[in-house]
Amino acid sequence: MIELAGIRYAWPESPPVLDGVSLTVREGEKLVLLGANGSGKSTLLKLMNGLVQPQSGAYRYGGEDVTPARLRGGEWARRFRSEVVLLFQHPEAMLFNPTVRDEIAYGPRQLGLADAEARTARWAAALGLLPLLDKAPFALSGGQKQKVALAAILALEPRVLLLDEPVSSLDPRASGWLVDFLLDCGKTVIVSTHNLSMATELGERCLVLGEGGRPLYDGPLQEALHDRALLESANLVHRHRHRHDGDTHAYMHAHTHSHDWESSR
Repeated sequence: MIELAGIRYAWPESPPVLDGVSLTVREGEKLVLLGANGSGKSTLLKLMNGLVQPQSGAYRYGGEDVTPARLRGGEWARRFRSEVVLLFQHPEAMLFNPTVRDEIAYGPRQLGLADAEARTARWAAALGLLPLLDKAPFALSGGQKQKVALAAILALEPRVLLLDEPVSSLDPRASGWLVDFLLDCGKTVIVSTHNLSMATELGERCLVLGEGGRPLYDGPLQEALHDRALLESANLVHRHRHRHDGDTHAYMHAHTHSHDWESSR
C-alpha cells in the first residue's frame, strides 16, 4: 500500500533529517515508528502525507507515484487527501475553525459529503466531545484539542492513519479508547512514539530511526524492545550511574533506563 525507497530529506543548509529510509507497509498493517526526539519521525509522517517532498528516493501509494504535480489538484489528489490523513503532535497546528462542530465537519464538507453532519455527530460522540460542539477550539484544554483534531481526521473515514505521538495530551480513558480503536479499526496505522511502554500497545512491527533519520531496524517490535544495544544506539534508553548506600559503604554502578516521556508532560 505504501512504499518508500531510499528516501532522503534535509531542510535547507542542514544535515539530513531522513537518510536512506526504505519501507513497505501492507494494507491494514500497524507500524510503530520508534526514535528519540529529532530522529525524523514527524518528518517521515509528513512526507507520507504529501506535505513535504524528498530530495531523493521514491514514494508510492497504492502502486502510484506520489509527486508534487499529482498532489496539486484533480481527482487523484482528492482521493489521496481523503484516504491518507495525519494527526499532528501539536493539535493547535490543525485547528482553525470557529467551533468544534465546524472543525470536525470541515473535511467532509470540503469533500462535499452529504453525511458531513452525521459524521460529525458520530465522532464527537465517540470521543466525548458532544458537550463541546459549540465551543471555540482555542478555549479548550490540550487534551480536548487533541481529541478534536483526532475526530476531525476520523470524520474523513480514511484508509491510512498517520499519528504523531497521538496520546501525548490524552487522559488515560481517551488513550485506552484510542488504542482499542486502532487495534480493531482495520485501517493501516503508522504511529510514532518514543514511549516504549505505549509502543507495545500500538502494533507488532516497528521501524527504529537513529540520529539523522537513519533506519536502524525494521522488524518485530518485541525483538527491538529486548535489544538494549539497539535502543541505546537510537537514544531510546540511556546508561547512567546509580549510588547505592549500604550500612558501611557506598558504591556506584551503571544501569540502562527507558523513559515514558509523555507521562511527565
